[in-house]
Amino acid sequence: MNDMKKHKADAGRNAWRPERFHIDLEGLVPGEKRRLHELMFAHGPGNGKIMLLPIDQGLEHGPRDFFDNPPAADLEFELRLAAEAGFSGIACHIGLAEKHMKKWAGRVPLVLKINGKTSILPDDRPFSPLDATVEDALRMGADAIGYTLYVGSPAEAEDIAQFARVRQEARRFGMPVIMWAYPRGPHVEERGGGRDSLAMVDYAARLANELGATLCKINLPVPPKPDDDGPPSPFKGYGRFKGLTQEQALRMAVHSAGRTGVLVSGGSRLSDADLMEKSRLCLEAGADGLIFGRNIWQRKYDDALKISREIREMMRSFSAARPGPA
Repeated sequence: MNDMKKHKADAGRNAWRPERFHIDLEGLVPGEKRRLHELMFAHGPGNGKIMLLPIDQGLEHGPRDFFDNPPAADLEFELRLAAEAGFSGIACHIGLAEKHMKKWAGRVPLVLKINGKTSILPDDRPFSPLDATVEDALRMGADAIGYTLYVGSPAEAEDIAQFARVRQEARRFGMPVIMWAYPRGPHVEERGGGRDSLAMVDYAARLANELGATLCKINLPVPPKPDDDGPPSPFKGYGRFKGLTQEQALRMAVHSAGRTGVLVSGGSRLSDADLMEKSRLCLEAGADGLIFGRNIWQRKYDDALKISREIREMMRSFSAARPGPA
């Protein structure tokens, strides 16, 4: 590699490199700080990074996600795994939380997912109505709530208005809000280059920041290919980033999220080697945590425990800033 190419490669690696942890800890009320402390320091890797085990897919996808590992359909599988492997917490809907969390309260932190939808309806106007409340989260002893917002959906206005009401209530009660920031709908595909394009994931991260989420859950963005000029206007400007690595693309999204923390989704199941590489890439890019579901609990218990412990150990080598007193 000549000097010019090396300089350009170094510049790409350093672009949008985060200097410190992203969650605006000083801007949080005491209740939010206390609850985040459970996820960031009292459980999980323990160094400020967050490692969540989501099990909200049963509502979104139905039973099919459990075909490869039927025992995972019982939340006791995930709760035992979360406790034994040292996750920061689990994320699930109200029905599972009410049936199972009494036994595990204090041992496994809860992120209560308060909205969702099925995959039965067409995906041309995605919108997730509420199925629980901030009050339910408080009653269940949750340390955060999760809310899916479909960025770019034809129902976006309704979705943003619903999120605003939830966020205001959560703020009033000191409850952190994790936004599942997911670009979806026909306009995302036609105008934005697809749900996982850099343009759309970058926009989703910025939207979470603008709307006041404490953290956001995003997919790993796919940068434009070398022969791709980017999506149509108004996102054609992303064509200038063709040739970026996925790590560089994720750094852009982390930068766009500002003081909103970034958790990266695992997506469909990967091999052990690919999952470990994805974990490393996300952490190197400055993600504040990982939220891997199917990639963990679709494995047999012993295999899931082993790879969870390996990911947790990797995360322990990436430190984050400890919050000051509330």
